[in-house]
Amino acid sequence: MLINRTSLSQTVDAINAAQFEGRALAVTERSQAARWIAARQGLPGAYGGTFAGFPSERSRGIVLFTGERIASASARHILGEEASRALRLLRARDGRVTRALGAADEGLMRCLARAAEDPRNRNPGLYCCGRCSVGLWRNLLSGGLSRREERLRHGALHLRSVRDGEHGWRTFPFWYTVLALSEMDMAEAKAELKYAAPALERTATRPAASAVYARRRQELAARALQSV
Repeated sequence: MLINRTSLSQTVDAINAAQFEGRALAVTERSQAARWIAARQGLPGAYGGTFAGFPSERSRGIVLFTGERIASASARHILGEEASRALRLLRARDGRVTRALGAADEGLMRCLARAAEDPRNRNPGLYCCGRCSVGLWRNLLSGGLSRREERLRHGALHLRSVRDGEHGWRTFPFWYTVLALSEMDMAEAKAELKYAAPALERTATRPAASAVYARRRQELAARALQSV
């Protein structure tokens, strides 16, 4: 089942898993999940008018699709971006879903506008921190928000300046970042995946994993290497 009635993040994870694995979802299943997520728009704890996690998710944080744990305001923000992305993946034809997604987009655009007013923030492809920036990219990649290509290009280009010398990036969660980069069809993203290639190769060539996040990382590593 897609819906976990006590966890928005796990519901979103199930939708992401279906998309990642190329599994088709029935229309009824997609519609039910979309309406359930949409009903959480604007509830207490929702970041910027997006979609609220449950109290346990707000207090303990969430686990990303690639296995990294995120807490505090970053978790609330990323969950809002990921829930918006999930609704787009579900493609439900429902007025309530459309209105909820529209309200979430408006809220996030207000947040981006406020961030742009900070003179220290000159890059339209970044938001708050590395973790939150990748959440923004994931939403953009699904078709959300504005200035998609510009924000993604500038975001990916920024990664070159924060390389850590060990095939990763300072302040950016490695696997979550690779997940976003693997969906960007642009030279800047491919350059970063080439930089990360040694780390990806180590994971891709390990014996088949049994744990869910390890399996995802192995598959993601193989896909990312194929894309470059």
